[in-house]
This record gives sequence, structure tokens and C-alpha cells, in this order.
Amino acid sequence: MMYGEGVDLTVIQGLLGHSQLSTTAGGLAFEDDQSAAFTFGSTIVNLLKSSAAGELIGPARVAGPNTGARVQLTINVDDVDATCEELTSRGVELLNGPMDRPWGVRTAAFADPGGQIWEIAK
Repeated sequence: MMYGEGVDLTVIQGLLGHSQLSTTAGGLAFEDDQSAAFTFGSTIVNLLKSSAAGELIGPARVAGPNTGARVQLTINVDDVDATCEELTSRGVELLNGPMDRPWGVRTAAFADPGGQIWEIAK
């Protein structure tokens, strides 16, 4: 499934491990060529192609990737540094990190081509 008009969700699943997503997110609830939805308790997060979002949110407008971040998605990983190495080896440009935060969490962040901000954390 491609979301953000150009990012293949399987890349994120491959980088972070689908089994890790299943453990962290509770599992894959739905997947097709337009979206993938993950469960978090009683909440479902649906990652959509931008072209498919209008049908679900209309009459609201789908924002473009350069309109600023409105959401940050955080995924827990076993090793932030190793995950960053894997991301950058695949051409992902980090926005920040890896860094140790004052509250005791190691993080890094990147934006996908659709403009969504992803944080990896341990």
C-alpha cells in the first residue's frame, strides 16, 4: 500500500518489522492498495493514499504535504540508532536525532513524502 502519494507502507513495515507493528499497535486491522489500518486498543489509525482521503473526510479538504505538520506518529523500536541507520541507508532523511531527550527517551524523526512526521523512540 502506498500512502502520502509515494511512500510504500511496506517500507515502514520492513524497517520496523511487521511483527513489531503488530505487537506495538495491536495488529493490522485492514489493508488494501489504498490504505492500511492499525489498531491501538479501541482506536484505529488509518494510513491512506492522499488521493483516497478526500472520500473519507469530505467535505473537508485534504492538505498538501507542505502545509506543516499536524500529527506526529511515534513508533517504539528496540534500537533507535540501528533503525536510523536502516532508514538513512534507504534514502530517508532524518529531521532530527537520534538524540537523548531530557525525559529519558532516545528519539529520531523523519517526514514521509506525504508530509507525515514519524518519530522512532526507545
